[in-house]
Amino acid sequence: MLLLLSGAVALNVRGAARGLESWAAANHARVMQARGELGPSYTAPSARFFRRVATLVVMCGLVFTLGGCLELL
Repeated sequence: MLLLLSGAVALNVRGAARGLESWAAANHARVMQARGELGPSYTAPSARFFRRVATLVVMCGLVFTLGGCLELL
């Protein structure tokens, strides 16, 4: 049961990516305001980028996990 719950949290890639994207945008806006710069905002990596990286990490983790299970047999 614990494995399923932790997997659900780890695979919440879309929610994590959106959260990171909004956090980065808000943080950058605060930094720009503190500097007094009112120019165009910096473009942080998009949620799509974070989703792809997280998917890659999950797939690599699954490969290692399955490889470890196969070695136990």
